[in-house]
Amino acid sequence: MRQRLGIAQAIIHKPNLLILDEPTNGLDPEGIKEMRELLINLAKEEKMAILISSHNLAELDNLCNKVCIIKNGEIIETSGISEIKQESERNYNIFEINNTEKIKELLPNAIILNVNKFKIDAEKEEIAKIIELLVKNNISIYEVKKEEKSLEDAFFEKTGGNIIE
Repeated sequence: MRQRLGIAQAIIHKPNLLILDEPTNGLDPEGIKEMRELLINLAKEEKMAILISSHNLAELDNLCNKVCIIKNGEIIETSGISEIKQESERNYNIFEINNTEKIKELLPNAIILNVNKFKIDAEKEEIAKIIELLVKNNISIYEVKKEEKSLEDAFFEKTGGNIIE
């Protein structure tokens, strides 16, 4: 209730900029959903800029369109969330197949995820060759998709885990 009261006090005068620190902290799942909807509505309908400071990267991933990553008190990245999630040293593709038993001998760089899934760092042009190799070895392919990186993945890639030096 304190979080909701604080938000109400902050928006009563319809500011151009709303600055929030951990706005969903301590809220139950329903409260988090309501807060997210309120903030999205304020940004769209009231044209309010909202700056959120939070450690909850999954929530920011659902709520924000831009991010500023800070490491040791210094800004190391500022960009759109979709752009920061696309920047990667790796280009993993996830394959769902009937069995991963032979995968390591066929594709030594593959990472086995479970008995029916593996991922491999491969460029778009290499996917067709991998599929051809699997089919030639009587491996049924059910799905191939590019691994979706989360904001948390991007954060750790950019900061190296944000270990204070």
